[in-house]
Amino acid sequence: MEAGKRKTEEEQQTLVDRKRKAEISEPPPPTTTTTVTMNAVETLVTQIQGLSGSPNDVVALHAHLNKVDEALRGESARLLPFLDQLDPSIHSLGYLYLLDACTSGPVSKELAANLVLITSRFITSCSTEQIRLAPEKFTGMCKRFKDQVLLIEAPMRGVAPLLVAVRKVQPSSEHLTSLHPDFLQLCLLAKCYKTGLSLLEDDIFEVTQPRDLFLYCYYGGMICIGQKHFQKALELLHNVVTAPMTSINAIAVEAYKKYALVSLIDNGQFSPGLPKYASSSAQRNLKNFCQQPYIELASTYSTGKIAELETFVQKHREKFESDNNLGLVKQVVSSMYKRNIQRLTQTYLTLSLQDIANTVQLNSAKEAEMHVLQMIQDGEIFATINQKDGMVRFLEDPEQYKSSGVIERIDSSIQRLMTLSKKLTNMDEQMSCDSLYLAKAGRERQRFDFDDFDSVPQKFNM
Repeated sequence: MEAGKRKTEEEQQTLVDRKRKAEISEPPPPTTTTTVTMNAVETLVTQIQGLSGSPNDVVALHAHLNKVDEALRGESARLLPFLDQLDPSIHSLGYLYLLDACTSGPVSKELAANLVLITSRFITSCSTEQIRLAPEKFTGMCKRFKDQVLLIEAPMRGVAPLLVAVRKVQPSSEHLTSLHPDFLQLCLLAKCYKTGLSLLEDDIFEVTQPRDLFLYCYYGGMICIGQKHFQKALELLHNVVTAPMTSINAIAVEAYKKYALVSLIDNGQFSPGLPKYASSSAQRNLKNFCQQPYIELASTYSTGKIAELETFVQKHREKFESDNNLGLVKQVVSSMYKRNIQRLTQTYLTLSLQDIANTVQLNSAKEAEMHVLQMIQDGEIFATINQKDGMVRFLEDPEQYKSSGVIERIDSSIQRLMTLSKKLTNMDEQMSCDSLYLAKAGRERQRFDFDDFDSVPQKFNM
């Protein structure tokens, strides 16, 4: 009896274990919510295909996409296959919303590699008219695209698409967009300096976000340094340190350091003071942040003693290296050799290479020859070298400034200055009529300004 009872209990336990295993192994039935969501996306894709023709239809589609935007972001992991049903050149607005939702969540390195291909194709072929209906969404998607190319460590792949994106979202070449700094950053990382210069040729007058201006001028200055366009680099870095700011920011501090170094390379001197139109915060604090060792480097440079300069650089090498400015500092040292050679051209007509080496404190006549040849090639001096006796003959500038090329450059500069003058006049007129500006100017103005009134005669002749 007891044996039979035990056997029955074991059989019941076996049936329970089998049932439990079956429940675990069987997949759960599809939920109604998932099915409805996917059906809704299919319907949305159909609406995008049907409402991407006329401008009125696109406006209606835009309103509908704004309503379902949050829901799309909730399904970001499942939306990627639906992009294959859309043409980015025809269904640009809808494609933008789906792609934006796809990239709104966490992105792995493998997914980023796929998204970079898809986003590049979209940016290149999308309709400018359609994406300008949602400029903030397009800008946000492009910024995530920049993050993706950095994630896969391929900044070169983002340079061309972002340049296209800047031109498509830009109302005119005078407007600074939020994508300008991102594009220039990729150019720096990919060492595509010439591509970055193409964007820096535009004159910018319209700025929405101050941070975009700081980064645009800072990255632009670094690109010009990479191309050894030091005068343009000075202009851009100068814009950073003199731009309006209520408090010192890290971008301005780093720009001031490079501004000091580039001033020494290009001008042979650096004045730590800033012009009156710079913000009071910058005038008070920037020098303190950069006193050691950058302003001290400028003081050492002004002595013209190469040995002291090299000793100073070696002493503060770690600081320059941690600031990523050591390469620029080495160019400062090299520029002192050039500056000292240029001084010789003002005193001597002929001089031996050995004498140049001794005067400039170079190690040998061969090293002096290399410096002189490089300066001749760069147009910094005009001279000839006699290889037989090792003599250098300094010459006058052969350019008579009468050629057609020079005349064309002068005419181009005059036309540009006239355009800038008209632009500044228009901006001044607009500012004079701006109610916010007038209200602020009125509060800051002295209560009585007698200069605004005509003088009153003391006596009247009756």
